[in-house]
Amino acid sequence: MGGIKPDHDMDEITKTVIARGDLAHLALFLWASGASGLLVWALRELSAANRRFEDFVKEISALNQLFKRRT
Repeated sequence: MGGIKPDHDMDEITKTVIARGDLAHLALFLWASGASGLLVWALRELSAANRRFEDFVKEISALNQLFKRRT
């Protein structure tokens, strides 16, 4: 008679699902951490590029003022 399996088989299946669920949570956490880190890095780079561009515009403005004084 082979209808119902023993409970210990169900325990093994439950343990497997729980273990894989923990692995999925770990993978999700690592992905989210990586994405957040990449966002922080991109915002820092964007901020630095903005500062460099602003310095460039200030230098161009100063150069324009110098040429206006000479004419």
